[in-house]
Amino acid sequence: MNESRIPRFLAIDGGGTRCRLSFCSGGAVRSVETGPANVSTDLDGAVIAIKTGLKELAELSGFDEASLLEAPAFVGLAGMSGKTIKDDLRARLSFARIRIEDDRPAALRGALGSKDGVIAHCGTGSFFASQIDGRMKFAGGWGSVLADEASASWLGKSALRMTLAVVDQTAPPSELTEKILRDYDGATGIVRFAGSAGPLEFGALAPLVTAFAKRDDAVAQAIMGKGAQHIAEVLPKIGWKSGLPICLTGGLGPEFKPYLPANMRTDIIEPIAAPLDGALMLAQDFATEIAA
Repeated sequence: MNESRIPRFLAIDGGGTRCRLSFCSGGAVRSVETGPANVSTDLDGAVIAIKTGLKELAELSGFDEASLLEAPAFVGLAGMSGKTIKDDLRARLSFARIRIEDDRPAALRGALGSKDGVIAHCGTGSFFASQIDGRMKFAGGWGSVLADEASASWLGKSALRMTLAVVDQTAPPSELTEKILRDYDGATGIVRFAGSAGPLEFGALAPLVTAFAKRDDAVAQAIMGKGAQHIAEVLPKIGWKSGLPICLTGGLGPEFKPYLPANMRTDIIEPIAAPLDGALMLAQDFATEIAA
């Protein structure tokens, strides 16, 4: 980055698992990480995570919190939908100059920079995005109740659902379903867990699914295949064509690579940077607009 004319700006990238904050001053970038920051499922918790991060960032950077709040800030948070939440967040954070979006633009910008391409972002939640000829397009990201296919939360729910099908004797068992039945003390335990679990709790099962899939567990591979099928169906609808780069982002995204069609696998590239880096790029853009 060239910060010669824009000495300070701040970026926040918050998702269902963690919130990351970075402050750039004179070319030096300092970053901290706190807890979940999904404003749709827990607005109060997201505000606490951000304010905690600002305190830690002030200590790390040597600037007081008032100085951080004066810097142009780009804030990208999971669950950001509608003017009401945005206005509430703007008032509660007290930044002098702030641009608030959901978490998707930062992930897209970080993965691709200024290049054309598409991403399938699969973390606790999921969404899909394209950047073609300077235009961004998004699909998904509507939360675990109605969407988030191919996310960690969806993977966990799918594993529990398939295990209950085994109990009903409508699906064959596997090592994965047998382990889940043991771990949750049978079908009753699964139902009890699911009745109060949130996206993070369901998502905690995702590493179990991916690990068993690598051991050729039929149920785990079927779940991974279904998630990959959703990715393969959505990406062309938002602009992907053969030859256009694909980034599989988020903690879970790369796990779907072996299950995608061959013509998609050949277009997969590594992300240029992380979502927080994308948020920093967008924060710099915002600061440049203000300075112009």
